[in-house]
Amino acid sequence: MFTLFRRNLIDLPINYSLNYYWSSGFVLSMFVVIQIVTGILLSFLYVADSSYSFFTVMNLSNDSFLTWCLRYWHMVGVNMIFIILFIHMTMALYYSSYNNKGVWNVGFVLYLLMMGEAFTGYILPWHQMSYWAATVITSIVSSLPIFGEIVYKYVVGGFSVCGSTLIRVLSVHICLGFIVLGLMFVHLYYLHSSGGSNPLFSFRSLSDLVYFHSYYTIKDILLFMVFLLFVLVWLLYVPDLLVDIEAYLEADMLNTPVSIKPEWYFLAFYAILRCIGSKIGGLVLISAFIFFLWVPTSGSSSVYNVYRQVNFWFIISLFVSLIYLGGCHPEYPYLCVCQVFSVLMVALMLIYKLY
Repeated sequence: MFTLFRRNLIDLPINYSLNYYWSSGFVLSMFVVIQIVTGILLSFLYVADSSYSFFTVMNLSNDSFLTWCLRYWHMVGVNMIFIILFIHMTMALYYSSYNNKGVWNVGFVLYLLMMGEAFTGYILPWHQMSYWAATVITSIVSSLPIFGEIVYKYVVGGFSVCGSTLIRVLSVHICLGFIVLGLMFVHLYYLHSSGGSNPLFSFRSLSDLVYFHSYYTIKDILLFMVFLLFVLVWLLYVPDLLVDIEAYLEADMLNTPVSIKPEWYFLAFYAILRCIGSKIGGLVLISAFIFFLWVPTSGSSSVYNVYRQVNFWFIISLFVSLIYLGGCHPEYPYLCVCQVFSVLMVALMLIYKLY
């Protein structure tokens, strides 16, 4: 075990042309570990019951400074994870990391699991927005043909989202955290076996290689400390920066919020889903984008190809625009713009992978 650890994290030969962008994976891993630790501690204090969950979570913020820090670190931490995750995936897409199929496939599964982990965690506080977000998303399951209604009852534990749903969600949320942690090591193993996607990288050359420690351990730790400082400033000065005001209202199934919307990292997919008149149609469009995003091809790096760079930045611009549009009220002209941007983004992603 020590030999494996030393071979992968200390004596690993790696080229010296990597910059700080390649430290995003380490920073992301550290924040995931911190998130799992804080999540375990919060699970000891949480009560999965529709009558007590909201007040239990609110009491964590009101009873003591320690539990306040614990809860808000968990809230700010998930936002930081997705910020770093989007940077990490954007860089991987730009440098065509999907050519390394083992690294890319495990990493993409990690992305899907992280979305599931974030969604289940968002439901647990049982406030207005989490309840109605769960109602909207789980209703997609019921719209599936043939087995939709049966699967929906097993997912929510009844005829609608209720207290039984919380028990299921809590179990899934805890289990997914440990699955993500295990797959992170698999992702690291494949990465160190095949090498990175840096266009200047020469895995078999001995002329530009250095040891991972201490050349890159110092660089990784430095970037992690910078992000950690940013999180502390965020936590202590503006902890509610990305928190919706509906998060301070208890779930009420008789009172629908004016505008139902998920967290910012789901807004792009939510914008696609609601701009299509049919739930199945929106689900098909989202599935098409995720499939084209995942499918490994033999495309070259965008570094030396102007056409791929233009295509790439168009995709990023459309995705960011859909995040903004997802937070807007569902009315004209936002819905029409969402439809155009959604179809265009899926088409450009297909072209990017084929070209």
